[in-house]
Amino acid sequence: MRLTCPWCGTRDIEEFFFGGDASVERPEIDETDPSAWHDYLYARSNPAGRHREFWHHERGCRRWLIVERDTCSHAVSSVQFADEANR
Repeated sequence: MRLTCPWCGTRDIEEFFFGGDASVERPEIDETDPSAWHDYLYARSNPAGRHREFWHHERGCRRWLIVERDTCSHAVSSVQFADEANR
């Protein structure tokens, strides 16, 4: 699999580190309900089809990306910098 970094161009997947689901909402930092943090950290679905994921370009520009790809075919439909994305 290859990803196209907006800064570095197309690179092999070995340059990247998978960072998890980009659609999960993090609880507020002062949230004291343990179940909210449990759900954020451990309760994940395993969808088939289009999915938004965090990827870190650790052997390139070292930026975090949001990659939208199909988990069945690995076809990538979009890549953008995480700090510039409207999640």
